[in-house]
Amino acid sequence: MTEETWGRARAALRSSIGKNNFTTWIEPLEFVSYDDGVAEFHVKTLFQGDWVKRNFGDQIKQEICNQGAEVTRLNFSLAKDAMPRPQVSKPAKKVETAEIKRFSPDTKDELPGAPLDRRFTFDRFVVGKPNELAHAAARRVAEGGPVSFNPLFLYGGVGLGKTHLMHAIAWELSERSPELRVLYLSAEQFMYRFIQALRDRQMIDFKQLFRSVDVLMVDDVQFISGKDSTQDEFFHTFNALVDQGKQIIISADRAPGEIDGLEERIKSRLQWGLVVDLHPTDYELRLGILHQKVEQYREHYPNLEISNQVLEFLAHRISSNVRVLEGALNRLAALAALIGREITLEMVHDSLADILRASDKKVTVDEIMRKTCDYYNVRMSDLISPKRSRNIARPRQMAMYLAKHLTQRSYPEIGKRFGNRDHTTVIHAVRKIEELKAQDSQVAEDAELLRRMLEA
Repeated sequence: MTEETWGRARAALRSSIGKNNFTTWIEPLEFVSYDDGVAEFHVKTLFQGDWVKRNFGDQIKQEICNQGAEVTRLNFSLAKDAMPRPQVSKPAKKVETAEIKRFSPDTKDELPGAPLDRRFTFDRFVVGKPNELAHAAARRVAEGGPVSFNPLFLYGGVGLGKTHLMHAIAWELSERSPELRVLYLSAEQFMYRFIQALRDRQMIDFKQLFRSVDVLMVDDVQFISGKDSTQDEFFHTFNALVDQGKQIIISADRAPGEIDGLEERIKSRLQWGLVVDLHPTDYELRLGILHQKVEQYREHYPNLEISNQVLEFLAHRISSNVRVLEGALNRLAALAALIGREITLEMVHDSLADILRASDKKVTVDEIMRKTCDYYNVRMSDLISPKRSRNIARPRQMAMYLAKHLTQRSYPEIGKRFGNRDHTTVIHAVRKIEELKAQDSQVAEDAELLRRMLEA
């Protein structure tokens, strides 16, 4: 096996596992050597090596074998220039003008950052495919001790679990290693503390406060975009903590490279470690969350009865935001407690009419066609034309698939919008995309991203 062989295998992997997976996991791999069927790679973190081996190991070996090299085993080792592992440091001396108080589940001391929500722990976080990686990475950081990546950057839309995981990490660290000083706050709070320090001429105290913690957790970092002075101080704080081997955990609503107004040097620093996307919840995950919440409610309402039919209905109808989903269940639980009987679907429609209306965003076939054309960079005239080339046929099939799943239009109605095509053509397109989603991660990713754009 040679570097050229690995290059060809990499190209094949990019097509088979999708752009995002390739960029996050395969692209950073550094081919080192090949001997007696064993391919050796350098990785920046041990977590990366473990994840690649577990989730993509068989595919990597298969693609290498397809290029003519017999590989029976993959080895992953840390590169010499890998990020230094944060060490658990001893408590620093007290900062005279701004004492740092650590988090502890059993103390009500005033904290320098934001308070933690006791509901947001790992045992109350429902894990599914959309958030599996984020949960695994958060768990690894929360174990304390040597950590394989710094920073951990969690991103995703509203209500997908970023803040829950941030709080869970803080609680777990405080319970496992109570000597650690863990500081959790929002980017907005960081900015306000910075401005206050400037106004009161206490910048030395500010720097001491933020640079003597063991773990710094900043939520919603996109808030500092466009705020140059705050970004400059954040940049220096980040570097100072990394140089000391301290752990940093960041969250945002977008990936670092997609945050407009954020300095390039900060984007680069945020991508040093592990960047993890929390994907929108799927039906199974939403249903799991609802079942867990019902069990929690029974601690206060022992006789609470909400049927599986009702929970399944909610999981189907409220798909965009877990907070809205939980709010709907809260309302039903309160209603069930008040009336003292099981909640029916009829009662759900009556009591959640406003939430259900808001969740029923009307997506049109025209909108689907426009978004699909923009996404695949094809013309609308091509989408409804008789052309059958692959670069036109696949976007057309995807648009038909989305039209069937996101609108109430029938197969014949959809076919008519796509150049007066027969309804059997639409049926074939829907089945084709469903098959490809199961076989090709890039197609599955395309479908999910388009759905998110259309339902946003």
